[in-house]
Amino acid sequence: MSKLVVRAFSISLDGYGAGPEQSLENPLGKGGEALHEWFIPTPTFRAMTGKEGGETGLDEDFASRSFENVGAWILGRNMFGPVRGPWPDDNWKGWWGDTPPYHVPVFVLTHHARPSIEMKGGTTFHFVTDGIDSALRQAREAAGGKDVRVGGGVATVHQYLRKRLIDDMHIAVSPLLLGSGESLFAGIDLAALGYACTEQAGSPRATHFTVTKQG
Repeated sequence: MSKLVVRAFSISLDGYGAGPEQSLENPLGKGGEALHEWFIPTPTFRAMTGKEGGETGLDEDFASRSFENVGAWILGRNMFGPVRGPWPDDNWKGWWGDTPPYHVPVFVLTHHARPSIEMKGGTTFHFVTDGIDSALRQAREAAGGKDVRVGGGVATVHQYLRKRLIDDMHIAVSPLLLGSGESLFAGIDLAALGYACTEQAGSPRATHFTVTKQG
């Protein structure tokens, strides 16, 4: 059965999933790129960027698992780009160039309509203006029985968590302090929502946790 999952979601030791002041120069906010230092050396990431090699081990195990059985993605608008408000034109097509790393349909939450964009490599961006339930319904249909992955950002994860729609999450805690930004756990009582930690493993670059919905 198709699940709604969060995979390879990196946060700081003080709980931030992105740094402050996201911009074109700092897509993940100031200091946010350092959250992913566990992921960048892996063969999975290197293959995404057209490179060979990489470091195998625990981090790669979690990195490669994060793309298994994924048939569609859901993204918040900030994960698609820095543009705010109505789309000024159709020039912005995401952070990733002509060949995004998704290779499946991607549903972008937004308040402003825009035609779908078909990219190289099998990625098509669809823009959803009628909320998270509609995005999930469309993503499940497009996924064809495979899982739907919520790619972020923090606000998008929060919306699905509050409605107890996420089945499980893999969170990678990087050993650094950001001090401010977007907090993954602020205002979220995972225990009250019926989630529990079901897996824990550590590497020099991150501690990996899996949090699963119970019942």
